[in-house]
Amino acid sequence: MSYQKTVPSEAVSGPDAMSRRQFFSWARTGLAGTALMDLLLHQKPLASAESVKNDSPGTHFPPRVKRVVHICLIGGLSHLDSFDYKPALKDLHGKTMPTDKTPETFFGKVGLLRKNDFEFRQRGESGLWISELFPHIAAQADELTLLRSMKADSANHTPATFQENTGFRLNGFPVLGSWLSYGLGCETDELPSFVVLPDVRGYPAAGTINWSNGFLPALHQGVPFQSKGPAIRDLFPERKISKTTETASRQLLNQFNQKHLERMGFNSDLEARIRSHELAAKMQLAVPRVTDLSAETPATQSLYGFDSEVTAPFARNCLLTRRLLEQGVRFVQLFSGGPFGAPRINWDGHEDVKRNHLREAARIDQPIAGLLQDLRQRGMLDDTLVLFSTEFGRTPFTQSASDKVGTGRDHNMNGFSVWMAGGGLKHGISYGATDEFGWKSVEKPIAWHDYHATVLHLLGIDHTRLTWYHNGIERRLTNVHGEVIHEILA
Repeated sequence: MSYQKTVPSEAVSGPDAMSRRQFFSWARTGLAGTALMDLLLHQKPLASAESVKNDSPGTHFPPRVKRVVHICLIGGLSHLDSFDYKPALKDLHGKTMPTDKTPETFFGKVGLLRKNDFEFRQRGESGLWISELFPHIAAQADELTLLRSMKADSANHTPATFQENTGFRLNGFPVLGSWLSYGLGCETDELPSFVVLPDVRGYPAAGTINWSNGFLPALHQGVPFQSKGPAIRDLFPERKISKTTETASRQLLNQFNQKHLERMGFNSDLEARIRSHELAAKMQLAVPRVTDLSAETPATQSLYGFDSEVTAPFARNCLLTRRLLEQGVRFVQLFSGGPFGAPRINWDGHEDVKRNHLREAARIDQPIAGLLQDLRQRGMLDDTLVLFSTEFGRTPFTQSASDKVGTGRDHNMNGFSVWMAGGGLKHGISYGATDEFGWKSVEKPIAWHDYHATVLHLLGIDHTRLTWYHNGIERRLTNVHGEVIHEILA
């Protein structure tokens, strides 16, 4: 096979020319070249291929915001120690839960009632009750819209996290970021529309499924950036070649890709792979630029918490989030908390809520508050939606089988708190309520389908009309449920 017939002559002569062996070495090790090997050596024809919708459906009405930041706490934040003040628990501390039947819990150990581990007080002009667990976020109380009556359908971490992100407890469904990538597309062709910033300590349980495109075209899956070291590995080929040779090589690769498509038929995974490597070429310029945080002023870096070893990792992710939004990325998801196991490196405070939550909150409190302040002062918060959520809450009683008050709390899917901030919302308010113990949502309960419907609404999308035909069903993020929470909208 003669490559001189395909590649421009200037690319195959002179000091920068590649031999046949060098070309395939570049194709094997370079990120953009990976497509050539995959497509020509491994892809098989399909009897019937699902067509790809290259154009996003777009909005159904004028949007309030155009981009989203989702801060996802893994493990189950205790609402009783953060955003849901229950003064009755102080008087009931050490007493038995007054109920006709034993409450259902994940581990089945229903101990005595326990007061909050962190003191609450009213914050800002709004007077929202927020605990000292998050002092920096508490200082931003007037920016927050607290939802205190969330409920989930599972007290098991992995299915509960799936439901938080996809609306379903089983895997295989697209996450919120993928639906928005499909529905709205991206404002830049240099970066992905959906970027994931994992915890520096590791991926959450189930790993990459947490940012899966499900049955949507593969190009809408989340793209994880590394939280330490280079943002993306193998972004540049090992061999240094001239710009002319690089351009000619990509032209040749594109010809191979197109011929392969014509021969094998159209397939969403194949198309996504080709587009991902086209994007990779542009990312080689965009990623180093957007991830170069040294250009930020010392004052900005200090605002986020770069001057502390504890806050620096999450501060990096939060500042990178702002820079990604500025470049047109549609959805950025940040994870707080790594995989489950011992020792715990997430919010799963079974043994000791106070110690666990103090450690985890110290990592993220200042960076998140810094992000809110920075977005506000740059005029970006009015068209950005910031989400702060966890898969479920914790029980008002301790996880213990003894007659002593323990220090840990079990999972609680019956009632917990999340918050939103940004454009289109009423700020400094709380919505819904749990009972006097903080055990169950009793006033204006919110299911994840309602939450997702409201997020889509703020982005100008009717959640009943954003669909994808899959296995004989017009699938949607909210399944056949969901009501927009109009009372929290400005």
